[in-house]
Amino acid sequence: MTKQNNTAICAIKYHLVERITGWFEQTTNRTTHHIHLYADSVSTAKNVFKLEHVHDMSYKPFSSGSGLFYLHTNQGVFMFEIEVDPTHFIQTYKRIRG
Repeated sequence: MTKQNNTAICAIKYHLVERITGWFEQTTNRTTHHIHLYADSVSTAKNVFKLEHVHDMSYKPFSSGSGLFYLHTNQGVFMFEIEVDPTHFIQTYKRIRG
């Protein structure tokens, strides 16, 4: 999903890992996407959330340098595997929300 009428304020890259199990083998498909922060919403590859439906954002770093980014919404908590520190993204969201 993309936003046509708005420019992203900031974005972070995340990886989506999908495991596909067949009769005799299991394959892993790893794709890269972005979470975009707009003045009125947050969008991922599969969802768009209005800012009033986003309750919080949090981050759990791992010693490997990657971590899990959590997007807390009225539809539940969505988890994303990221490789960068999302502090700027989270601070920008909080500044917009006031």
